[in-house]
Amino acid sequence: MSDSARTVHIIGAGPAGLMAAERLARAGLAVTVHEAMPSVARKFLMAGRGGLNLTHSEDIAPFTGRYGAAAGTVAAWLEAFSPTHLIGWAEGLGQATFTGSSGRVFPRAMKASPLLRAWLGRLAELGVEVRTRSRCSGRRDGGWVFETPEGERVETPDAVVLALGGASWPRLGSDGSWRDWLTAEGVAVEPFRPSNVGFDVAWSEVFADRFAGQPLKPVALTHGDRTVRGEAMVTRYGLEGGAIYALSAGLRDAIERDGTAALTVDLRPDLTVEALAGRLAKPRGKDSATNWLRKAAGLSPVAAGLLREIPGELPAGADKLAKRIKAVRVTLTGVQGLARAISSAGGVRLDQVDAGLMLTAMPGVFVAGEMLDWEAPTGGYLLQASMASGVVAADGVLGWLEGRQGPLSG
Repeated sequence: MSDSARTVHIIGAGPAGLMAAERLARAGLAVTVHEAMPSVARKFLMAGRGGLNLTHSEDIAPFTGRYGAAAGTVAAWLEAFSPTHLIGWAEGLGQATFTGSSGRVFPRAMKASPLLRAWLGRLAELGVEVRTRSRCSGRRDGGWVFETPEGERVETPDAVVLALGGASWPRLGSDGSWRDWLTAEGVAVEPFRPSNVGFDVAWSEVFADRFAGQPLKPVALTHGDRTVRGEAMVTRYGLEGGAIYALSAGLRDAIERDGTAALTVDLRPDLTVEALAGRLAKPRGKDSATNWLRKAAGLSPVAAGLLREIPGELPAGADKLAKRIKAVRVTLTGVQGLARAISSAGGVRLDQVDAGLMLTAMPGVFVAGEMLDWEAPTGGYLLQASMASGVVAADGVLGWLEGRQGPLSG
């Protein structure tokens, strides 16, 4: 094919869309990126404010297992663009990386903005045109319609990559408004649901007033047959934080099914019941309950407060109290909405795209990122899969333009 005559438009300037743009521009295609917001990658920048978690260093088998029902599909994406590839890509932009004690991988700058500036500079050198305030409203008469400050524009590229995001953090641009016009094209879309999100708990007023904003750490949280160690943050509405997010899919599904979900909190995961009981068997003396729990059991004030949120008196015996500390049952009564969720489940069903992420109902139209129906916990898994899907969609475009189906190798 004559690459100079081929044009590809990317709709959505988040990590998936920008990665697809880079891949296609390197292949010699004329690439235009449309972004509805006044600036690009707003969610990416927001996620990087507390330290940009690029990916994770764990082995690929457990890594792909983080994607739940979509693990098989995402595994193919990671073959095209693995954690090792992502690290090499970041360092190629002059952003050295390091691996933290948790296995998470970060740029040494611990920010998204230096990486994004370098990335946009590279895209400009490759000839990628970025149009902000260019909102797609769907197709009409074979063309793609964009609302811009200068008025309506209709584009007819050779191929299109949709990377419009899911429905979380809608104020940053991913509002899911594409669902209506894509459904009208015959594409099956699953309803959006919050993922990596906080949960409601009916705290007592005293507990909420005193401890909202304080972390429970280190703790081990269990729901069903899954246990996660880490940190949870007490909020006025309930609980949030990394360990909660790791369990959020199962907790959300349980609440949708049963109305509530049971979460078991181990306040001293580093001690056995026997070791903890031995400490609690020592005389209490004149200490208050809170001071005694701090000295004997090593509980922080918020942990002791959570222990006392359970109705009734604390168990009198050391063994029973140790078991209570190791298994505090908290009832979750609701899920925070999409506006407070880090990511979303739902979107374009995976059976609506081929191996190169082309929509079977719309030949020449490819989908990448959180528009697709997959989810993962925080920890680098979200960004890794989003960027990998951008690579796969770009390779799918190249394959389709060359008359082949599916992604190219290499």
